Amino acid sequence: MFDLDRLSSQDVAGKIAVTCQQSQRAADRRRDIYDSHRHRTFALAYYMTGNEIEAEKILANTFISAFSAAEEPCAQQVDSALVSQLRERFPLSTHDAPASLEYVPAGAPDLSQRNIRRTELEEGIQILPAQERLIFLLRDVEGYTPAAIAQLMEIPESQVNRTLMSARIRLRRALAGQEQRPAAA
Repeated sequence: MFDLDRLSSQDVAGKIAVTCQQSQRAADRRRDIYDSHRHRTFALAYYMTGNEIEAEKILANTFISAFSAAEEPCAQQVDSALVSQLRERFPLSTHDAPASLEYVPAGAPDLSQRNIRRTELEEGIQILPAQERLIFLLRDVEGYTPAAIAQLMEIPESQVNRTLMSARIRLRRALAGQEQRPAAA
């Protein structure tokens, strides 16, 4: 198969060096992809679970899934893998409509005149149902457009907008002290 006599040691060493360089470049690209998406992925996983260990598991499984699907996954593929991981853990049903919104009376507390601490906001986010929480985080924290969220979650854009409005109202009530944390299941 190979004529080893014709191959010089210099040729073999050169081919090995090129192969090692290619492998190193591929590893560097994968590391860059991981580094550029890990903070956002971990933050979303953490806010969804409220638990660092669970968030780390979701982070690892997200990247395992993303790199299994593509050698160099793009942001959308990483996000899709994250949503898949979250769907396994939370009821992110595509058929559930957000809870009906009640009228907020004019005498309701005005949160614009109150300083909200970060911890209060984080606790308030945990009160939101899973689908509302994820949509709120994607839109208001990460800055995704409603169209991008709809595509990512495979739901109509109108449902994204309704769910986002419901999440914002629920969060305002929670921050105003009108809504209590749900009982642990």
